[in-house]
This record gives sequence, C-alpha cells and structure tokens, in this order.
Amino acid sequence: MPILEGMRVTKHFGGLAAVSNVDFHVEQGEVFGLIGPNGAGKTTLFNLISAVLSPKSGTIKFKGVDITGFKPYKICRMGVARTFQTVKVFPNMPVFQNVILGSYFGTLPRMSSRDASEKALEILEFVGLSRVKDTPAGDLTLANQKRLEVARAMATHPDLLLLDEIMAGLNPTEVAEAMEMVIRIHNRGITLIMIEHVMKAVMRLCDRIMVLHHGQKIAEGTPREIADSEKVIKVYLGEKSRA
Repeated sequence: MPILEGMRVTKHFGGLAAVSNVDFHVEQGEVFGLIGPNGAGKTTLFNLISAVLSPKSGTIKFKGVDITGFKPYKICRMGVARTFQTVKVFPNMPVFQNVILGSYFGTLPRMSSRDASEKALEILEFVGLSRVKDTPAGDLTLANQKRLEVARAMATHPDLLLLDEIMAGLNPTEVAEAMEMVIRIHNRGITLIMIEHVMKAVMRLCDRIMVLHHGQKIAEGTPREIADSEKVIKVYLGEKSRA
C-alpha cells in the first residue's frame, strides 16, 4: 500500500484551477520528484497534502487513512513534515530553539525538555548546524536557513518529508551539499517528495517523477522516462535536456 496517495485532487483559486484532477501515489521508502514550470501547481499540491489548504474535491490518503480536511497539526503528528519554498524560520530565536519546537509537535509521545534538547542537538549535528546552534536564525545564510528548516521538520520524526525547493538560490557547492544531505535523510528510512528545479538533483536522487503543467499531471515515470518525454521536453525541460 502506498504511504501517500491522491485521487482526483482539485483546488481552485477563483476561476483558476491551480490543481486539477491530479492522481498520484508515493511508495514507502521512495524519493518522489515533483517538477514543472513556475505556477504549475507544485507548491499548491504540497499545501493540500500538509493541510495548509483544503481541496475543492478529491481525496488524499496517508498510510491508508483519508486525511482530507484534517488540521495541519494532526497531519504533522501522523508523520508528515515539510519545508517551505520561501524559508519560514523564527528569525529572532536561536537555531537550537527553532529545532526544539519541532520535537514538541511531532509523532513521538510528549517529550521532556531534556529529551527534546537531546534530539534537537542530534539533528543539528546531522544537518551540519551544531556550531551555530546559538546564532539567531535570521543571521544564517540562505543555505543554512534551508538546512534549519529541514532540521526543524526532521525533529517532528516524520515518516514522509516534503522538501520544497531546498536547493533554490544555492551555489554549486551548496547544491552538492544539499544533495548529500537528502541522501542521508533517505538512508534514515524517510520517504521524500521533492519539488525542485535543479534538474541534476532531481534526475540523480529521485526514483520516480511527476510533472505538472497548468495544474494538470502531464507525465509520470522514472527519471529517464521523464527526460525522454517529448511533452515534458516541450513544456519544461527544453531540448538541451536530451543530452
């Protein structure tokens, strides 16, 4: 049984169908890519999965449970965590305090302050931020703020992690470091869905990819199948991606 599936998921903003009758499924342990042009509906779909938005119609199931209409905190406590396209750290709070918040809102039973602190420190070491744990989050570089969002999401102890463009705006060295971090997260047994425009990362990391365009699914398959799709090349990848 898939860990996540959506059936005819639809969301309108006024007369615009941001997501239109999209079917999808994500298998346990997969790295699932979500790509498409800007405005294709990718982040809207993330918002529907994480209950930031409610669909106009359709059904979303997590571990076989219909979560359509659930509150975001409940979905988080079931095991779904996310990052955001535009980083949403608490800028005046130290890095450590940003992460420890996730420990209190995740899937594990209510934690003591000591246990939450130990978990936060372990995750900060994992993402490479332990040396700046006392730094206000707003003083971090963009790359480190993105790492902090990943750390806070991981502190909820998710089974499914939604990564929304964690490589956007990064230089090549930072992209390589982010790719390595994604691999290590996946090695922990966490299922991943990635929205990403860095195609090198998408093609190297993902097991399957779904392509959205104007809110509709236009393709789904392995990285090679997507790279060879005439429709995807025309609307998104461009001729250079054939190489």
